[in-house]
Amino acid sequence: MQRAGRRAAVRAAAAAAGIEPIGGVRPEIDAAVQDALSHCLTETDLGMGKKYRGKVRDTYDLGDKLVLVTTDRQSAFDRLLAAIPFKGQVLNQTSAWWMQQTQHIVGNALLAVPDPNACIMRKCRVFPVEFVCRGFMTGSTDTSLWTHYKTGAREYCGNSFPDGMRKNDRLAQNVITPTTKAEDHDVPISPADIVAQGLMTQSEWDSVSRAALQLFAFGQEQAAQRGLLLVDTKYEFGVDDAGNILLIDEIHTPDSSRYWIADTYEQRHAEGQEPQNIDKEFLRLWFRANCDPYNDPVLPEAPAELRSELSRRYVLLYERITGQQFQPAAAGQEPAERMRANVAAALQAL
Repeated sequence: MQRAGRRAAVRAAAAAAGIEPIGGVRPEIDAAVQDALSHCLTETDLGMGKKYRGKVRDTYDLGDKLVLVTTDRQSAFDRLLAAIPFKGQVLNQTSAWWMQQTQHIVGNALLAVPDPNACIMRKCRVFPVEFVCRGFMTGSTDTSLWTHYKTGAREYCGNSFPDGMRKNDRLAQNVITPTTKAEDHDVPISPADIVAQGLMTQSEWDSVSRAALQLFAFGQEQAAQRGLLLVDTKYEFGVDDAGNILLIDEIHTPDSSRYWIADTYEQRHAEGQEPQNIDKEFLRLWFRANCDPYNDPVLPEAPAELRSELSRRYVLLYERITGQQFQPAAAGQEPAERMRANVAAALQAL
């Protein structure tokens, strides 16, 4: 009874904040999310290798291997926006599931998943390009397709688009809109310029872009079987010491991808409404409406209701995609201590 009341309160608060709460989340997850709001995983210290702090992941370079710890930090607009309960665990475990399912398309660098928030990867030479695959005309960031299209652009990253398209229209075919990997801001680039600038050879571009589109098509097919539309995503690739091209970063997670609810898309789109989504787009839209997220020196604090709702959506997506019930990492053990022990044991076994 107490859990039911708490769940209703969360939904009412989310609705008051202008969010459309998503259904299908188990009551125990609602309760766990509320409990975790005050102790999200935002900083890590494994005490090993050389540490690099990214927007969401902390990477520990061990020489021939990398340990990637996925935190609960939420970024967009090249900024840190908030901390989302269980986000890191969801991303880490969702990506590992997809990597297991896609090895028939392209190999990946994953060696082990010793901890809910950590994985061990083979170290590769990284292509300095993000492969952004899109199936719809949408987005709100400076590199999104819709942002450029609505200002008159009809050519984007080597792709041509017809006049008369509306936001959230389905594209005639999937496309890749690559960006360069910059430290503070990704920059759109065409395949021809990627080769001309020496970022990749033509052969590498051909192989990797083909693999990216195959991964995206497979992801869309699997998502459709689960009542979802995989709208867009990004991939990163590298080359190992043997010359094999490998997927090296997260795949089809709610952080790297946009997912919509399939059975309500057509009607909502026809009525000019935003699609029901299971990703971070509603949080991006909230910041767009309440500040200039690229230029304001200080951003407003994300309301707890938004943080809770995003956590609920991430967990729901994990469960719908994998068919497994999400099990929050044990709260009794300090995360840094837990991760150090789990990673060290896995490294010894490799």
